[in-house]
Amino acid sequence: MKMLRASIAFALFFACSQAFAGTEQRSTEMVSGELNPRRFEVAIESGYLFGAINPPQDYQIGAEFLTGRIRWGVVQRDVWFRGYNQFYISAIAEPIFRGIENHYFGLNLGMRYNFVRAGCRVTPYISGGLGLGWIDSHPEIPGGQGQDFTFNILSAAGLSYQLNDHWKVNAGVLYQHLSNGGQTDPNPSVNLLGPQIGATYSF
Repeated sequence: MKMLRASIAFALFFACSQAFAGTEQRSTEMVSGELNPRRFEVAIESGYLFGAINPPQDYQIGAEFLTGRIRWGVVQRDVWFRGYNQFYISAIAEPIFRGIENHYFGLNLGMRYNFVRAGCRVTPYISGGLGLGWIDSHPEIPGGQGQDFTFNILSAAGLSYQLNDHWKVNAGVLYQHLSNGGQTDPNPSVNLLGPQIGATYSF
């Protein structure tokens, strides 16, 4: 009888230890996967931007981006800043629906930081970058850009939602600045702000 009780107690102890060991392993794998997502991403994003910060004219622009990202750097221990970095390059095509010019094309290089929360499909992000591009300038019109070549500044903040291992969708707010860096006088620049949505494929 004592032998039977000892066997049952050992079996229960072994089963419990295996159960807890399995739980810990799954938790570790989950955390590792959250902070070690697929290395590369390709995203298509669209926005509608409005002239802001004392614009020279009433601008409304459609912002279309094709973006490639590569994961770079992880913050594991900090409670608030737990997450990972990404370096990105974006190709920009923007029809100007309202304003002096008609279109803008450019490139932008920058960094994006993703704030990862344990066990959560929603990931807040912030990003910012610098680039260059070409606009069909009209310097003869007051408020128009002084030349075709311009620089751009982009910054964004928003939320992405993980659909599965490969696909995410995101929504956020985008700020864009266009200027020729003082190469002409006047140099009115354009400041734009508006919503942005997108879809991302990871591999």
